[in-house]
Amino acid sequence: MSESDVLIPVAKIIGPHGVKGALKVFSYSGNLESLRAARTVLLRSPAGELREYQIKSITPQPVKIILCLMGFDEIDQVLPHVGSEICLWRSQLPEPEEDEYYWCDLIGLQVMTVDDLVIGNIIDIFETGSNDVYVVRGEEREFLIPAIAEVIHSVDLQRGKMIVTPLAGLLDL
Repeated sequence: MSESDVLIPVAKIIGPHGVKGALKVFSYSGNLESLRAARTVLLRSPAGELREYQIKSITPQPVKIILCLMGFDEIDQVLPHVGSEICLWRSQLPEPEEDEYYWCDLIGLQVMTVDDLVIGNIIDIFETGSNDVYVVRGEEREFLIPAIAEVIHSVDLQRGKMIVTPLAGLLDL
């Protein structure tokens, strides 16, 4: 399987929006660029079934996205898809800028300090108002590592490693 054949979950359908077939969607990254660049999406049901749909429109809202797909014209067509993930093929995603990474590429990376101390592996990422935070699971506990230039020394996707310079006390919390 080539890298472009990888299916990437980018959002989840959280409910209908109105009665005319619009979907209320929660974006995993908050970045609409990947959805805007795509012409089609795949809906993956909780049972794992995949169906492809053409995108009609995407409207950002403060906390969610309103997505309209071809073939969805009324609320009854939306309800069976609540809880489904919206996925894109890796080849549909725009190339990230230098020193930018897709979350799916960072999950699983081993995190080490510049002094070669292994902290653990990234198991989750969440957004805050100012920066992302990496949830790193070590042998005995989890650490919250801010994704800021002062902390992230380097990312090597080929070797599966992220090197960090922890802020004072960050690993003691």
